[in-house]
Amino acid sequence: MPYKTILVHLQLRQSNAGVLKIAAELAERFQAGVTGIAVCQPMQIVQGDVYISGDLIEQDREEIQREIKDAEAAFRTAFELCTGPVEWRSAVTMAALPGYLASEARGADLIVTGIERDASLFDGSRHVNVGDLAMQAGRPVLIVPAKTDRLNLERVVVGWKDTREARRAIADAVPLLMRAGHVALVEIADESELPAARSHLADLVAWLARHGVVAEPLASQSNGNDAGLLATIARDQKADLIVAGAYGHSRLREWAFGGVTRNFLLRADECLLVSH
Repeated sequence: MPYKTILVHLQLRQSNAGVLKIAAELAERFQAGVTGIAVCQPMQIVQGDVYISGDLIEQDREEIQREIKDAEAAFRTAFELCTGPVEWRSAVTMAALPGYLASEARGADLIVTGIERDASLFDGSRHVNVGDLAMQAGRPVLIVPAKTDRLNLERVVVGWKDTREARRAIADAVPLLMRAGHVALVEIADESELPAARSHLADLVAWLARHGVVAEPLASQSNGNDAGLLATIARDQKADLIVAGAYGHSRLREWAFGGVTRNFLLRADECLLVSH
């Protein structure tokens, strides 16, 4: 199913130029409608001995409104020539931002968001934790690294594991894979599991062929650092996009965004499409 509605999330207090440019290119490519959204939390008033002046609260409110206004202006400029429907949403909420944004994605086929390696995993009032978003959204999330503003789709690497999450990710990525110049399916396995890995990849190659996608299977022996090996393969392939399943548990269960995916979230220079 092609992407017909794209939800573009703009992080506050950072540039969203790359996110907007890539989302605009995707909207044009798929003739999709676009919804832009910015969401943040207000200053928290802590009970106890901590005193927060009314002036400080008002200053925070004004900063939020200015940041949202700037984000909306950037969004509308980026999509002023969009042929599909364009909508803007914003919210100041006490709810956890990933959950709020995930609920707003109910009518979207694809979420596009950005990541700042130093900020977005830690500033919960302005920056949405993209790991939590991917776990909750029920939609594919295209994560655009800082300073990246193109998604050429000349070469795509799919990180495969024989799991529900990986199946969801590759199915969600089919509209992009159909437009890719070259697709590499990569499964990393221990030496004893390489025959099974090659069999998995052969099934995937045949399935993708029925969708008009020609894919190259690459079964690679694990060296103990699967994240590093996949990153090396992606670099060798000159990948423009990496597709992977999102693995982890809720924050209440000491959430950890599984090894390979977390590594790419923190270090990738390529766009990353994840699904849970």
